[in-house]
Amino acid sequence: MFERSVLQLLRGRILEPRRYIQVLMGPRQVGKTTLITQMMQKKEFPMVYHAADGVPAGNTQWLEQIWEAGRLELKTQNLPSLVLVVDEIQKLHQWSETVKRLWDEDSREGRNLKVILLGSSQILVQKGLSESLGGRFEVIRMGHWSYQEMRDAFGIDPRQYAWFGGYPGSIPLMEDESRWRNYIRDSLVETAISRDIFQMTRIDKPVLLRNLFELGCSYSGQVLSYTKILGQLKEAGNSTTLAHYLRLLDTAGLLGGLEKYSDKTVRQRSSSPKFQVHNPALRTIRTPQKFQDSLADPQEWGRIVEGVVGAGLLNEALTRDFRIYYWREGDHEVDFVIEYQEKIAALEVKSSHVRKLPGLKKFRDRYPSCKSYIIGRDGIPWEEFLLLNPLDLL
Repeated sequence: MFERSVLQLLRGRILEPRRYIQVLMGPRQVGKTTLITQMMQKKEFPMVYHAADGVPAGNTQWLEQIWEAGRLELKTQNLPSLVLVVDEIQKLHQWSETVKRLWDEDSREGRNLKVILLGSSQILVQKGLSESLGGRFEVIRMGHWSYQEMRDAFGIDPRQYAWFGGYPGSIPLMEDESRWRNYIRDSLVETAISRDIFQMTRIDKPVLLRNLFELGCSYSGQVLSYTKILGQLKEAGNSTTLAHYLRLLDTAGLLGGLEKYSDKTVRQRSSSPKFQVHNPALRTIRTPQKFQDSLADPQEWGRIVEGVVGAGLLNEALTRDFRIYYWREGDHEVDFVIEYQEKIAALEVKSSHVRKLPGLKKFRDRYPSCKSYIIGRDGIPWEEFLLLNPLDLL
């Protein structure tokens, strides 16, 4: 499971003699705090845990106080090292300046106080790291749970994962789809938008952001120009605002906008986005059908399959450091393009039998060095694809 691999990675870094601040980032409800709890239960090394929930945002003294308490325990207990964990660090204003000052003091004094920072608002955490903590930190990213993780933990099959997605906390509600939808919508999505975006970032048009999220989830897997997006939304705005809000939704682990693949960066950035949810559940909670009804609808199920493949690629890209795009030229289209160290692979997702894929052929003609794959009935079964490392395709 991914949690287990992250646990091993984090443990290894803590045991290294060289000191870096370890920053664990990821969307809400993917297991960051649970992972730390598992580490503490193992009792391999002394650890103390503190959460910034409920601490006033401007109370930087709180951070200094828990840091000083850690220093005191390190000294009075005569410990070789102590791990200080601070959860939801992004909720404290100017946290990075305080961490920098205290970390540098410990470095000068030779104190072996090791620090792990947890954050669910990636944009704010990354901003603080880049502004104040250059050269002092390493980032570990956690994405949404993959099919393999959900299968190993809960025994679900690929079709269930494609519909119910990778939120582990929602699994007990699978038998009651109404409760399951409400849980995802109210407890997970609303919390992420209101706490990770609205409270942490200035949003001049909150209705526009919410409408963009709803529209993007409904149209996940489709390419829409910003002009068409604005035509669909009730709140007035412009393409620059929409692109900014889409980036915020992306960093919150909710909704991404894939760029069109091109060997020219300027064309990529000016392209119309292809909406892609980070978690399959974010699309299916907005469909009028239920799970069993969707299975009996080949056209709808085809969209579900493409969505789960895209969500898997999007999350793997965050943790494995490759890029993912779509490609379109006229009537020719390729669902996904993977790029890693100047290698590319083109993927077309088809859940039904197809004889010709002109888009894939056109892309190979344009980029002869690429590798190409069909995901579905006439190629790699999509159920097996969910278990692959995408980098093995290059």
